[in-house]
Amino acid sequence: MTELKTYRGHIRNWDSLCDELGVDKSLPPKEREKAVIAAGFEKWGTEIADHLYGMFAFAIEQDGRIFAVRDQFGTKPFYYYVTADGKLLYGTYIKDILEGEGFVKELEETALQLYMTLTYVAGENTFFKGVKKLMPGHYLEFENGKVKLTRYFTPTFKPDESKTLEEWADEIHTTLQTIMPQVKLPEETAESFLSGGVDSSYVLAMSDAKMSDSCGYDDERFDESPLAKKTADLLGRENSRCLITPQMYFDAVPYVMKNMEQPLGDASAIVFAIACKETAKHTKLCYSGEGADEFFGGYNMYRNAERYGDNLKTFYVGNTNIMKEDEKKALLKNYVEGVLPIDLVKHIYDETEGLDPLTKMSDVDIRIWLEGDIYLNVDKMSEAAGLEIRMPLTDRRIFDIASRMPSRFKVNDEQNKVAFRTAASKVLPDEIAFRKKLGFIVPIRIWMADDDYNASVREMIFSHTADKFFNADEVKKIWDDYKGGNSDLWRKIWTIYTFLVWYREYFEK
Repeated sequence: MTELKTYRGHIRNWDSLCDELGVDKSLPPKEREKAVIAAGFEKWGTEIADHLYGMFAFAIEQDGRIFAVRDQFGTKPFYYYVTADGKLLYGTYIKDILEGEGFVKELEETALQLYMTLTYVAGENTFFKGVKKLMPGHYLEFENGKVKLTRYFTPTFKPDESKTLEEWADEIHTTLQTIMPQVKLPEETAESFLSGGVDSSYVLAMSDAKMSDSCGYDDERFDESPLAKKTADLLGRENSRCLITPQMYFDAVPYVMKNMEQPLGDASAIVFAIACKETAKHTKLCYSGEGADEFFGGYNMYRNAERYGDNLKTFYVGNTNIMKEDEKKALLKNYVEGVLPIDLVKHIYDETEGLDPLTKMSDVDIRIWLEGDIYLNVDKMSEAAGLEIRMPLTDRRIFDIASRMPSRFKVNDEQNKVAFRTAASKVLPDEIAFRKKLGFIVPIRIWMADDDYNASVREMIFSHTADKFFNADEVKKIWDDYKGGNSDLWRKIWTIYTFLVWYREYFEK
């Protein structure tokens, strides 16, 4: 007997799969997707993920055997834990495991050492000892007390030199035209997150969303919401703006760390959490534009790829690199030699040997940063708010284009995401399509220095909880230097702070 035990996600090609598998299309949407998965497993077995487009993580039990799979890029999480008596606890939330019979809660302290560099949990280990992440593009089989892991999808890059820039842009655009109608049902109503950037603007332009949702601040130096409003106006869409204040931001941190289930030092995660809660007040479905930066060379640092050259494999561990080993040795009371972030990505460099530096950087970010930070944030904060987010640009068909595209069509001396922007310019004014990337700006470096708002940070980083892990004198040096005007140190403080807030939520309450 085949039983689908847990599933979260959205299958985009459900319609054609219903025809192929004989599934009743009149079933309610989620029941229909579950029926597609069950029937697909009966037909294709462990190869089922190769037939699915969309976002998914699920587990099936069949005759005492457990099969679990996570989508190609890790948009939905999946966790597992083997108990002392050989039983498998699993779920798409860590809390599913924490509440399971036979689970023993212990901190995986070496995760902190990696976290202080990356600001997120990379690789298969979590902060809970023994709790593993099923990695993107992998499936798990469990039988007779043993776990077997198989990688079914690996990002593979084979540059095709036969196409022009315009041809690449046409392929992106026509592919997205195919995908967009699959992202939601005709009877569903969706809104769309909108920043000042090209990704969210392109998604909005290609969608039927009438309302866009943006965040803003009182400080116009950091406020992209006027750009978002201008984009919405140009596209004939409405725009809802959520004003985020410093107090609102700091008050949300415990909520975010609790619902994230793992610490996350990405300051934009707090803003995103607030945005999800506000947006959920008037819709339950929203589009978002994640994926294009990593696929198509969107980050400004990618323009340094050629200069880095072969040195990349000695230092590039993904989008963030906050603390070096000597800093961590000084800060941590229990520094462990040999626990190095670079070891998480060595296999990626081995697999991309011979490819150009930009492709290597992108592959690291696709496999490590997207899964560990971006998709985790989107999934956890939307679910906590009761909002479903779908990401049209995260799709195997979109990645397939990026995997064949030569790097010169992604990044050049003047611009990043060149072909993608050219595609977006088919439906957006050039001033939007080719606007310089700003990133998701948060004024936290200023707010945290203000004694009117930073009491919770000061209390936590100098607390008894902090004393368990950090040398107080070293923490004070960083704090005093930051307060003295070295605002670049804000990320180091924030990384320490977010871990401690998370730890207190899960181990001291």
